[in-house]
Amino acid sequence: MGTEKVERRVFNNNDDCPIRNVVAQIGDKWSMLILFSLVEGPDRFNALKSRVVGISQRMLTQTLRDLEREGYVTRTVYPEVPVKVEYELTEMGRGLVKPLYELVSWAQVNHNEIKRSRKAYDNRN
Repeated sequence: MGTEKVERRVFNNNDDCPIRNVVAQIGDKWSMLILFSLVEGPDRFNALKSRVVGISQRMLTQTLRDLEREGYVTRTVYPEVPVKVEYELTEMGRGLVKPLYELVSWAQVNHNEIKRSRKAYDNRN
């Protein structure tokens, strides 16, 4: 048997790395929760705030702006008094939620095992 050298992928810490550039954005503390909150349809800011328990007004505002900038969410302002603003998943946002649902399902199935592993590790160290 020969000793073949396998070319291993290099992960650059820059904007050209899809993991760093895309996945890290949606993997923050709040983005996925907000995306899943919008799966059932458009919602207003205060309704989102009440459904994403623990998020501050400032953090919800910033995360919605980030999700809008990335193209996952649209913000629609209705010319009413008082002004009505709704947030909704874009087509790309709906497409993103599909593989994220797989990740969330996996996390639910493996959550207890992960917690056991963490506890065992912490007890050893």
